[in-house]
Parts: sequence; C-alpha cells; structure tokens
Amino acid sequence: MSCPYIKQYYVVPADIGRRVVVNGKPGIIAADCGHYIGVNFDADEPGHISHCHPTWRITYGEMGFIRKLPKRKAAAKARYKRFLEYGDSFDNFMHFCAWDSQQQRSWNGGAI
Repeated sequence: MSCPYIKQYYVVPADIGRRVVVNGKPGIIAADCGHYIGVNFDADEPGHISHCHPTWRITYGEMGFIRKLPKRKAAAKARYKRFLEYGDSFDNFMHFCAWDSQQQRSWNGGAI
C-alpha cells in the first residue's frame, strides 16, 4: 500500500508499513492522511495515529509490520462507528450501547 500523493509531491518512499524515525521517535506509517503521513509511534498504543509531515525531520527505513488494535478496542471502535451511522434516533451514546448490547434487537423497532 502506498501514499500516492505524498510519494509524487514530496518524492519520498512513504508506504504504509514502512518504518520511520520522526524527530528522534521511531514508528511505522499506518495511514495515508492526505498531505500528511499517519504514524503509529512505538511508544504509543496500537491504532493511535499521529499526523506527521513527510519531510520534517523524518528518516525512512525498511518495511515493517503495523501493530493491530486489541480485540476489545477494535470492538469498541466498531460500535462507535455504528453509533455515528445510526445514532440519530438515540439520546446519547450510552443509550445506544444499552440497546446495542441486547441479544434481541431490531434496527426498525419491530420484532425480530
């Protein structure tokens, strides 16, 4: 996977999965953020993305592996994404979570 705009405009080897050192902090490119690269630093939790300029105090290294989110955090992120998509009919996120945790539920309010 690559970051085509960044590679073309800044002429750097910005690929998702490439090891980098930004201002002395080691990390890995985990996302394409438009004009910036999304770096997951080794000191941060998996899934935490910091936007970094592709040429500011950065050294590109070899390809590596992106750390994945733990299952519990991935599930929470997926639930919040569902809330953003369907949450207009709920009072708040906690109300949505109570409804979402029920075994028998329906998106249209009818019986399953």
